[in-house]
Amino acid sequence: MKNLFRILTCIALAATSLRAQTNGNKAATSGLPPLIDRELIFGNPEIVNPELSPDGRFLAFEKPWKNTRNIFVKGVDEPFSAARLLTTETKRPIPGYFWTRNSKYILYVKDNDGDENFNIYAVDPAAKPQAGTEAPPSRDLTGLKGVRVALYNVPKHKPDVVYIGLNDRDKAWHDLYELKLSTGEKTLLRKNTERISAWTFDLPGNLRLASRSAENGDTEILRVDADKFTKIYFCNVFEQCDILRFAKDGKRAYLVTNKGEDLDLTALELFDPETGKTEMVESDPLKRVDFGTAVFSEATDELTNTNYEDDRVRRYFRDEQDEADFKWLEAKLGGKDVRRASVTDDEHTWLIVANSDTEPAETYLFDRKKRSLALQFRVREKLPRESLAEMKPVSYKSSDGLVIPAYLTVPKGIPARNLPAIIFPHGGPWGRDVWGYNAYTQFFANRGYAVLSMNFRGSAGYGKKFIDAGNDEWGRKMQDDVTWGAKYLIAEGIADPKRVGIFGGSYGGYATLAGVAFTPDVYAAAVDLFGPSNLITLLNSIPPYWEAGRQMFYKRMGDPTTPEGKALLVERSPLTSAAKIKTPLMIAQGANDPRVNHAESEQIVVALRDRGFPVEYLLIPDEGHGFARPINNMASSMATEKFFAKYLGGRYQEGGSAEVVARLKEVTVDPKTVALGKVAPN
Repeated sequence: MKNLFRILTCIALAATSLRAQTNGNKAATSGLPPLIDRELIFGNPEIVNPELSPDGRFLAFEKPWKNTRNIFVKGVDEPFSAARLLTTETKRPIPGYFWTRNSKYILYVKDNDGDENFNIYAVDPAAKPQAGTEAPPSRDLTGLKGVRVALYNVPKHKPDVVYIGLNDRDKAWHDLYELKLSTGEKTLLRKNTERISAWTFDLPGNLRLASRSAENGDTEILRVDADKFTKIYFCNVFEQCDILRFAKDGKRAYLVTNKGEDLDLTALELFDPETGKTEMVESDPLKRVDFGTAVFSEATDELTNTNYEDDRVRRYFRDEQDEADFKWLEAKLGGKDVRRASVTDDEHTWLIVANSDTEPAETYLFDRKKRSLALQFRVREKLPRESLAEMKPVSYKSSDGLVIPAYLTVPKGIPARNLPAIIFPHGGPWGRDVWGYNAYTQFFANRGYAVLSMNFRGSAGYGKKFIDAGNDEWGRKMQDDVTWGAKYLIAEGIADPKRVGIFGGSYGGYATLAGVAFTPDVYAAAVDLFGPSNLITLLNSIPPYWEAGRQMFYKRMGDPTTPEGKALLVERSPLTSAAKIKTPLMIAQGANDPRVNHAESEQIVVALRDRGFPVEYLLIPDEGHGFARPINNMASSMATEKFFAKYLGGRYQEGGSAEVVARLKEVTVDPKTVALGKVAPN
């Protein structure tokens, strides 16, 4: 159930909403495609997030109802117009859902205005709406306030059960419960008093293994015996050892690990819980990237293929029929990345999603026996694909010669010379950018900017040495990797050195603030989305349920409990160098962000305000870490696009719908009114 937690209300625009504005030479942009309405990029999609029921009879999906994305269901042979409404949320879109194993219920999650305290709800797709309502009733299966529910296992052979974690007793650690779906009954299985961060069940649904976060940050894999835990494997804080699932025979489990000096790239291994011994299954045949994902058959439980995220996805097959089907699909779908979104229990029918850098997603039903492929819908159908720009893998050397992989997107229709540019570092930072459709990248490219997204050192996916090269390097060499990206665009003649901006969220927001604080002469404009400005207060305010990762933060960023670590964190905090900032800056922040508290944005806003330096600030009251509501996304992107147009000279769409214009006014904060509340001490 990975990626469980995954935005176009069509409102008439003001008459001026599509008028392009430019501050530079109009001839330089005359070959660009027409300006794409931002609502087509950031508004509600018509249909999204499809899920095929395990019995193959129904297709669920999300689409707007009263301007908010909700769950609908239809028979696989019915038209989408016949779909029935299942949920009636009006505040925030449903962030994720899935079918139960027996196709009886749809389970979904929701939090409160982005606070990430998720509860699990169930709805019966076959039930009728009650009198005076438009959808069948949903049941809150967990019903807790201020508690974050963790989903551990959905056993194939126990369709009325899911295994969940609740942190109501201890906010830092989740106790293990069995949740009965038909009644909502919760049964405590294990009180978590030993720093358990994950539980692993075998295929029949028996609890077999646990992962413990040791006090020093090591990960320990424990065998769950009748009366005790037995430690059988471990890896240190800089290594990975994650159990994927048990093998079909029930004797061994699949393990993704890079433990030991002989492994740089993570590999897939088979692990014996009785002996602790491992056997290599597979690592990247090209020796370029970490192990990606493993795909197992729903019908046989055999490993059918593996995937690696390189410049683009590479796939390797262990099942001949699986390979033949994928190759047929790839030939039919013309170079797009193809993946199975969901499959029936008998695997006769696959729900296929195909996407690319210029295709958000096409969804098909694939009948394996008939070799028939039926288009269901395209995400953001009205988005003009012909106006989107190609994303190309590139690389460049950083300050110390380390090669940095990146993705470059240049505007379509004009020469890639002397352009305004946006440097776009990803969040995490222990994640990575990938090839494919990116809404912000296409938004900026359509406005005339070259866009560079880099996988700086510390990014995941390129091996242990590459990620470890980022240890203690926040604002140092990690930032050099971003800065040298700007230098690369300038040296190649792609970017005008006087019109380079930087934009990012979360860690990308930190890199944005660090860019203008530590290299004040590089950027002509900057937009930070919910980025930390003070690394001490960031670490002092991380959510309690991140306790399992606390030592990893300290080891990779700097330990605030030691004089040396605290000094490093203070030095590398953009707030410390706020007096050096001379780049025009805009900041947008969710008021309920549990990861990067709004005080992180407000500290830098106040520091700039108090020295008389202008800063623009958006504080969105009903958002957390990221903007889930389309109206908030569009208000933020409207402000961002006009801000960059003012300082970098790109195009912008003037105005917008009355609702978005009003929303932007509501969330815009006068820096003079910002007053710092209680901030975690330095």
